[in-house]
Amino acid sequence: MQQKKIALINDITGFGRCSVAVMAPVVSAMKIQAVAVPTAILSTHTQFPEYYFDDYTPHMRDYIDTYKKLDMSFDGIATGFLGSEEQVDIVVDFIKTFKKKGVFTLVDPVMGDYGKLYKTYTPALCNKMKDLVHYADILTPNLTELCSLMDRDYRDGDFSEAELEAMCQQLSFQGPKHIVVTGIHHSEKQIMNFVYSRGETPKTIMVDRIGGDRSGTGDVISAVIAGMYLNGHGFYDSVKRATEFASKCITYCEKNKVPTHWGLSVEMYLRDLMED
Repeated sequence: MQQKKIALINDITGFGRCSVAVMAPVVSAMKIQAVAVPTAILSTHTQFPEYYFDDYTPHMRDYIDTYKKLDMSFDGIATGFLGSEEQVDIVVDFIKTFKKKGVFTLVDPVMGDYGKLYKTYTPALCNKMKDLVHYADILTPNLTELCSLMDRDYRDGDFSEAELEAMCQQLSFQGPKHIVVTGIHHSEKQIMNFVYSRGETPKTIMVDRIGGDRSGTGDVISAVIAGMYLNGHGFYDSVKRATEFASKCITYCEKNKVPTHWGLSVEMYLRDLMED
């Protein structure tokens, strides 16, 4: 059987365990070939006091054109942080070109958190991200991003499961069959992940809140979901495995006093993702 390939459209950061730098080893551990499509190159991510940043937008079309000329194929496509409207257009073109029958697309709409959008997210870019949702089979927003995509007020972040289901159902009509709303602060001790699949009863996955927020956590969760799903597992089981893996890595980091901006020490548990 031919080895599966997934295109990872995200930035490449040298130190800090986020984006492609952490997604590639995760999917590789799951016996899937990772193919990087960089949106930016950074030495460290932007939570560090010093970092080098190179916007890769001017080079993305030429980079991707190589894959078009080689008539390459992918089994999955995963997108992460996108910094401009032009990048969204490039990603949409990539999906239109490479999303053949049987290929799924996971979109992680990295737009903001705690009720606030990132400074780069202009109203025009927000609208572009809404367009990208149409091409997603799997969507992994946090609550802030879900509200932004649905033009809903974040309020205090307190939504009932019925409200979450209604928003996910409405969003699903635009494209994605599967949606997981990640990192919902359920209580001081627990975080809820709301798992929605079109036509099915929604489920929740609760995990213990461990320490502070860690950079790259969303990238790790998206990578595990993508890898599990690509390997034939159901969506709920994929999300459950992803949250369990992330929790294990975070527990290790807290126990060993790894700074939060250093990300998740996934290297310690990659073997746990391997399947026979």
